[in-house]
Amino acid sequence: MTGGLLVAGTTSDAGKSVLTAGICRWLHRNGVRVAPFKAQNMSNNSVVVLGPDGRGGEIGRAQAMQAEACGLAPDLRFNPVLLKPGSDRSSQVVLLGEAVDTVTAGNYRLLRPKLAEVAYATLTDLRADYDAVICEGAGSPAEINLREGDFVNMGLARRFGMPAIVVGDIDRGGVFAAFFGTLALLAAEDQALVAGFVINKFRGDLGLLQPGNDMITAVTGRPVHGVLPFHRDIWLDAEDSLAYGTTLGRPGPPRGREWLRVAVIRLPRISNATDAEALAAEPGVRVHLTVEPGDVADADLVMLPGSKATVSDLAWLRETGLADAVLAHAAAGKPLVGVCGGFQMLAETIHDEVESGHGTVPGLGLLPVGVTFAAGKTLAHAAGTGLGAPVAGYEIHHGQVSSGAAEPLLHYADGRPEGAVAGHVYGTHWHGAFESDEFRRRFLTVAAGQAGRHGFTVAPDTRYATIRERALDVLGDLVAEHLDTAALWQLIEKGPVAGLPFVPPGAP
Repeated sequence: MTGGLLVAGTTSDAGKSVLTAGICRWLHRNGVRVAPFKAQNMSNNSVVVLGPDGRGGEIGRAQAMQAEACGLAPDLRFNPVLLKPGSDRSSQVVLLGEAVDTVTAGNYRLLRPKLAEVAYATLTDLRADYDAVICEGAGSPAEINLREGDFVNMGLARRFGMPAIVVGDIDRGGVFAAFFGTLALLAAEDQALVAGFVINKFRGDLGLLQPGNDMITAVTGRPVHGVLPFHRDIWLDAEDSLAYGTTLGRPGPPRGREWLRVAVIRLPRISNATDAEALAAEPGVRVHLTVEPGDVADADLVMLPGSKATVSDLAWLRETGLADAVLAHAAAGKPLVGVCGGFQMLAETIHDEVESGHGTVPGLGLLPVGVTFAAGKTLAHAAGTGLGAPVAGYEIHHGQVSSGAAEPLLHYADGRPEGAVAGHVYGTHWHGAFESDEFRRRFLTVAAGQAGRHGFTVAPDTRYATIRERALDVLGDLVAEHLDTAALWQLIEKGPVAGLPFVPPGAP
């Protein structure tokens, strides 16, 4: 086998990331040397990957998850262009792991040809190293206002002569109209590469769905390659926090007498909301993403997650009344934890001439530290100890603790302090720390005691890595059981299907 496949979608969050991971897992199980690829991702959920020179770089967290599905370590080539939105109008550009520019919608067009060439060269390199590369598109291929210069969806498929399948989320409604409209708005050359459709998140009787499948095949000349059922265990590593809904995961019943209620504040520029996923994997821990001060008041533990725009998100906290709710929660002696940008918000002062340019602004004053933003971004893997347990994570931040003598929450392996603790308020720059099982158990035990949830008992047998691996196996199982894998194999091995009909009106 030597080939590739583009997984496109009718919309954002249609299921491209999970379907790509599922196909990767299925191929990996069948002995295929397979790799994932997303030419350009727009997400603030990222991970640190060590490049060939040993320096840290960033890729989208979804591509790291897809790499795991392939049995591979994350590689900077799997996501050569990452756009990290810092506002509604600007994004940081990360190219092959390194932040190189900040762009707006206007000047992005000037940079796009360079980004496209890097993406094309990277995919060429990957195709030489692997039997198959499964490419994830972005948004919808029918965003006709963006088709010129596109190198992520059909522009990529056309450049490499790759077949494409289009996945649609039936849970949103209108999936057949979305399939037809997506195809009919593509130019004839792009339509020739779209080989079929996949329906995602179906609940109910397949027999009732089949007439729709038959009709969409009749009017487009392309088959529905399968129908993936809705599955509650597929919720890890979302590209966008909006994909989570409100309650994170599927919390199991508590091991003790009481639940532990965690409120995670959904910041406007939330970064790495995935830090809360490990907490949500624990039995008896209900993790709720919220923008409501009342939810903060009802919570046992509050998390301020990372942010791509610390100072402006802190201002938003104050404008919405959430800052007052957080301060009242802390004044009541209940536990509060900040991660990365959330940690910075808890400081006494924040001096930022880099990200926001606002200079010195007051933090929430709950941790006795000052934070100063450095021009260079810290990108590193981290390991050490915390609360007497081993802990590992990764760092992605400009902000540095520049003053204060707070008790550290963590220590690096070489003994250096990291983070801060002041009674029941905790902060760390390490993303992923709660994925370390023993550290997470000890933290939750302490937090439950501080919240007065003495009937909460942490589970001694939760293994977050096992839960992640199980989720990837579920994706592989769904592909193997519910998709026409013989047709997928043919597409990947043989390329586009000849003679597919054109569906008018098409695009110029």
